[in-house]
Amino acid sequence: MTKIAFLGLGAMGSRMAGHLLDAGHDLTVWNRPPGRCEALARRGAAMAKTPRDAAAGAQIVFSMLRDDAASEAVWEDDDTGALAGMDQGAIAVECSTLTVARMKALGETAAVRGVAFLDAPLSGSTPQADEAKLIFLAGGEEGVLDTVRPLLLTMGGAVHHGGPVGAGTALKLIVNAMLGIQVAAVSELLAMGDGLGLAPEKTADILGEIPVTSPIAKAMMGLVVAGDDEPRFPVELVEKDFGNILAAALSAETRVPVAEATVDVYRKALDEGLGARNITGVARLYRKL
Repeated sequence: MTKIAFLGLGAMGSRMAGHLLDAGHDLTVWNRPPGRCEALARRGAAMAKTPRDAAAGAQIVFSMLRDDAASEAVWEDDDTGALAGMDQGAIAVECSTLTVARMKALGETAAVRGVAFLDAPLSGSTPQADEAKLIFLAGGEEGVLDTVRPLLLTMGGAVHHGGPVGAGTALKLIVNAMLGIQVAAVSELLAMGDGLGLAPEKTADILGEIPVTSPIAKAMMGLVVAGDDEPRFPVELVEKDFGNILAAALSAETRVPVAEATVDVYRKALDEGLGARNITGVARLYRKL
């Protein structure tokens, strides 16, 4: 049994923390607002008032947060931040999808405090989180990853090591770019086919049988055709991640014109009030046309 703290109990974090609790670990949770902790507390988790309180005495601290600003506040606040409460030799694991620069900076701050650090963002959404089939993309020292790997595999089905701190985040941004580009593409192409007299359902079925269509594109086409945009990976988070992708490309002095064009689609979706819809909600833009 490992003493664990989990910070951030949104749609993904609550499910991930639940698997750790089910596995018998000593779990303390924190969330803003605190009401989201109550379901896990009824199952045996301890509730903390601040990230610092949650992290006190924990061997490993996970977080699953919205963005760079939330991560900085939760980990590094002088009074309530988790790093201030962690023992030397403990391990901090950031599972949030952040900028590469933020992740590297957090790793450096942790090191100064004598805390080991792993960036381990994940691929998958709420269905995969429910089934503990998330795919973790890790950056950090191999020895640190070896310690954390059994816990990651409690929450997921695979762990891939990309390299030093920041590599996991770089991989995650690439994964999300590939997803976002494909969803935008199938949305507009199904709409174009519809305008040319091709029934979207039949187009999706035929494309799904042709090797040019990836498994995720096939799955997303199914959601688009069904009009299913119940939130799993909301448009507002997709747009946020594309901002991180463009920032990473800028820092790498690399052009990403396809990503630059794609982010405009998601920003248009935000302007149209689709931010809370699933990523497949961008198809509504084309149906309007």
